[in-house]
Amino acid sequence: MRRLRAEHLLPLACAGGAALLAASEFMNTFKFNAAGPTPVDVQTAADQHHYALVVLAAFALIALVIAVVTGSKPAATAVAICGAVALLLFLLIDLPDVGKVGSINEVAAPEAKADPAAGFWLELAGALVLGICGGALATLSSDQLRAFARSTAERREKLRSKQKERHPREPRKMTANPVKAPTEPGPAKTKPR
Repeated sequence: MRRLRAEHLLPLACAGGAALLAASEFMNTFKFNAAGPTPVDVQTAADQHHYALVVLAAFALIALVIAVVTGSKPAATAVAICGAVALLLFLLIDLPDVGKVGSINEVAAPEAKADPAAGFWLELAGALVLGICGGALATLSSDQLRAFARSTAERREKLRSKQKERHPREPRKMTANPVKAPTEPGPAKTKPR
């Protein structure tokens, strides 16, 4: 069995971090809980960041593809920068609102406390994974960056050759399709007048 190497795992981890970051933008960041058992209101991440995390995640994925296909170290550094910016957004915008009583942005809940929801934790995880793995990706050499693309191309070629061995195609023979004449003569057809 082949050993898994950092140049193979880091691009996958960066893509996973970007996916977590983008998914967190469509989830609730805070639940406003008052004295009762049900939340008073919720706030989505889009209300907090206006879809900035989706833009960062998309840019990180584009930079990741460029880094892996071409071996570009600046593109790998851009992946790390996207993770760092996402972490800054989390630390400067979301984290100070945890436990806050009252309104946050447009959500007015005068007696409710803002408790973190699933989107909050997903955003933290995505920003950390993208920042840390992106930073590690930026330390790889150009050859190591291209190793992931080479290994996937080699696997794809091996699968194609195995498939050809299992199901070889026979060359098609170019033969004319003869028209068969009826075996018994039928009544002659006449045209109506």
